[in-house]
Amino acid sequence: MAKARIARFQIGQIVRHRIFPFRGVIFDIDPVFNNTEEWWLSIPENVRPHKDQPFYHLLAESADSEYVAYVSEQNLLPDDTSEPIRHSQVTEIFVKDKSGGYRPRNPSLN
Repeated sequence: MAKARIARFQIGQIVRHRIFPFRGVIFDIDPVFNNTEEWWLSIPENVRPHKDQPFYHLLAESADSEYVAYVSEQNLLPDDTSEPIRHSQVTEIFVKDKSGGYRPRNPSLN
């Protein structure tokens, strides 16, 4: 059984993908991989992440679209651009905080 690690990032934090050109705000965290085997196997083997690390659910955006992404910790970096996330669901879940990040609109959900 995989041993869970402490998450490096937190809910409300803005992050960007290490390889692909997208960024987003974290709205949920899985301590270890918690998606389908089919999803995991669809990732090319040479870039497939290990399952024994935190995985993050993001309200993500690229230059031309908005979506929900599921990303391993090894593929995320902090986003320090101070640019807000334009994803249409951000205001349903978060409010902007003074630090430039987001905090949950309803803290009791976490």
